[in-house]
Amino acid sequence: MMKRLALGMLGCWMALQVAAAELKWTTDLPAAIAQAKKEKKMVLMDFTGSDWCGWCIKLNKEVFNTDEFAKYAADNLVLVELDFPSKKKQAPELKKANEALKDQYKATGFPTIVVLNGDGKQAWKQVGYLAGGPKVWIAELDKAKVK
Repeated sequence: MMKRLALGMLGCWMALQVAAAELKWTTDLPAAIAQAKKEKKMVLMDFTGSDWCGWCIKLNKEVFNTDEFAKYAADNLVLVELDFPSKKKQAPELKKANEALKDQYKATGFPTIVVLNGDGKQAWKQVGYLAGGPKVWIAELDKAKVK
C-alpha cells in the first residue's frame, strides 16, 4: 500500500515537472512579436546569465519552472530568452543580437525581464529578482496586460 502511494506521488511529481519543463523559449524577438500579435499575447524577454547568475537561476527554479507559471505562459506569453552565459557556447550572431537588445532595452542587471505588448511596445520591466513565486509574477504580468 505504501509503495503504491509513493509511486503515485512520484508519478504526480514527475507529471508536474514535465508540464513545467514544457515552456517554449525562443531567441528570435521579431518572430516572437509577430506571434504575440497574431495570438493576442505579450512577449516576455528574459535577459539572463543562465549559467552564472544566482538570481537568474533562482528565478528559473522558483518561477519559470513551475506548473503555475507554465500554464499562465501558455495562455498569455511568448517567451524570449536573451542569455549571456559565461561557460555555455553561443553562436556569434546570437551573442551580437543579444548584446544589441540588451542595449536597446537598457538591461543593466541580471535578471532583467522586459514585457512587450502585441504591438512590440514595452508594458513592464523588472530589473532583478522579484520575490514571491509565480503568483507575484503573474499578478504583475496581468497588470502589464492592461497597459
